[in-house]
Amino acid sequence: MGKPTGFLEYQRIEPGYLPVQARLKHYKEFVIALDDAQAQTQGARCMDCGTPFCNHGCPLGNVIPDFNDLIYRQDWASALEVLHSTNNFPEFTGRICPAPCEAACTLNIHNQPVGIKSIEQAIIDHAWEAGAVQPQPAAHKTGKRVAIVGAGPAGLAAAQQLARAGHAVTLFEKNDRPGGLLRYGIPDFKLDKSHIDRRIAQMQAEGVTFRTGVLVAGPEGLGAGSKVTNWAGETIAPETLMAQFDAVLLTGGAEQSRDLPVPGRELDGVHFAMEFLPQQNKVNAGDALPGQIRAEGKHVIVIGGGDTGSDCVGTSRRQGAAEVTQFELMPMPPEQENKALTWPYWPLKLRTSTSHEEGCTREFAIATKAFVPGKGKDKGRVAAVNTVRVQWQDGQMREVPGSEQILKADLVLLAMGFVSPVPSVLAAFGVQTDARGNAQASAEPTGGYATNVPKLFAAGDMRRGQSLVVWAIREGRQAARAVDEFLMGFSDLPL
Repeated sequence: MGKPTGFLEYQRIEPGYLPVQARLKHYKEFVIALDDAQAQTQGARCMDCGTPFCNHGCPLGNVIPDFNDLIYRQDWASALEVLHSTNNFPEFTGRICPAPCEAACTLNIHNQPVGIKSIEQAIIDHAWEAGAVQPQPAAHKTGKRVAIVGAGPAGLAAAQQLARAGHAVTLFEKNDRPGGLLRYGIPDFKLDKSHIDRRIAQMQAEGVTFRTGVLVAGPEGLGAGSKVTNWAGETIAPETLMAQFDAVLLTGGAEQSRDLPVPGRELDGVHFAMEFLPQQNKVNAGDALPGQIRAEGKHVIVIGGGDTGSDCVGTSRRQGAAEVTQFELMPMPPEQENKALTWPYWPLKLRTSTSHEEGCTREFAIATKAFVPGKGKDKGRVAAVNTVRVQWQDGQMREVPGSEQILKADLVLLAMGFVSPVPSVLAAFGVQTDARGNAQASAEPTGGYATNVPKLFAAGDMRRGQSLVVWAIREGRQAARAVDEFLMGFSDLPL
């Protein structure tokens, strides 16, 4: 423990931000990260608890007190080693993870928690700048071939682990670039895609083969409701993969967006968030995108109060929306949680994102009854949303009489979460699913992540349902160990 009295002497240091009007002019990251001295002070606040609840709050099991202490001592090389021992991509989690570790910090009981997330980002950014992140190719090859379907965070983590174990790994991705929702979901202002690109380069140097623009599906494709339509790339049948590889791991996402089947849903101008957000990422990457869904000059209503909805808010503001309103079905949570009741668990409280601070009206306890079409030449387009206030009694939602209201809307974005993986993909492989439509496979440390199909494994959102990037990385790492153990009879990969 570097400074036993640090938690008494120092207060939490928050990262800085560019002014709102400055950052709305571009799609670049705008967080001003901690400098070395600030990170050292933040690390000094760690209490080095006898029972470090932060470790248990982190799905990856990051060894947080250890790297906090090392940063206090300014031992950046050792801090990086500790951080990488549990997390393949701390530059991702250090930017977009909601930090359940901080909610579980013991200091959070009576004070502001240690800024664990900002320390994590400081460690990895310092390492990249110093050239300390280098490829780690396997010393010996096993001769085993592994196919991974889906190049999101779960697939990337699994691929890196398996390649370092000596297997020949090929990662298949239907999009034109790897990264999954990191690439085509998270806005660039939260995660610059250069962070993904340099990890891809590292993994290629470690022996991972990336095959993008490849759809792994049965003869019917992904079926109705998929965002992949009029597929023009390469298609590989599941049986081909199963025949050519010694093991196959499915790490696709939970891509079935939750719909809102109310009158007027078919109107132009009503879109899923995952139709809207990826388009801006593609444009930022230099792609030409005729017919892009844009919020410029429009009254935008975002339905869904979570992170995806917040991302729609920030992107709409950058596109020049006239007005942005975000709906949340549940009542507004308290601004401050009751720590005596919630700690060390993730608390329910009002969370205001940087996108909200950029300009947004937030409406709570509100439901959408219908999308209202325009008139005349605009009769096929959405012009307004018919809403009603709701209240919750005995676990049931009831409309508040006389509270109906019609709000102007030129663009409606549905950001209500995801219900399951694309069913046709799992069906094409013959994978049994659970009650929620996810691939049925356990998460046991030994023998886990295996489906009912021999030598076929599943991990990430495809197995557990929609979740956080930190859970995806954890599942990818653990699934890699399960695959390695299946192929070799044992595994030295960490859990």
